Amino acid sequence: MPLGRRLARLLLTSPARQSVTEREFVARLLTAEPGLAATSRWVKAMDQLLRKKTKASIDSLLDIGVRTSLAKFAMGLRRDLSAIKNALATPWTTSPVEGQISKLKMIKRTMYGRAGFQLLRARILHAH
Repeated sequence: MPLGRRLARLLLTSPARQSVTEREFVARLLTAEPGLAATSRWVKAMDQLLRKKTKASIDSLLDIGVRTSLAKFAMGLRRDLSAIKNALATPWTTSPVEGQISKLKMIKRTMYGRAGFQLLRARILHAH
């Protein structure tokens, strides 16, 4: 029986992309655990909303999420509802900036205590 990330992948992967054995396992699991089936459906709907910006209502999805095993997560999302709605309404993304920040932090961590600002600056400017 798969656990952790492997199980999450099985539950969230489209049946068309699963082997026959995986599809059968997921079907039996979701039949045996209706709460897991509801949570899995909610996560898939949220994924579609956030990644594909489908027309589903974030408010109604969060109402459904509160009745799943991810209720605390759904309540946390509700606290940031205005930011989520703004992110869904605008075409912009901060992904390129976040990638640059992650790269800079990694360089800084690897050089911590070893060099001064000049070497750090040179590594950052030539890291592209």
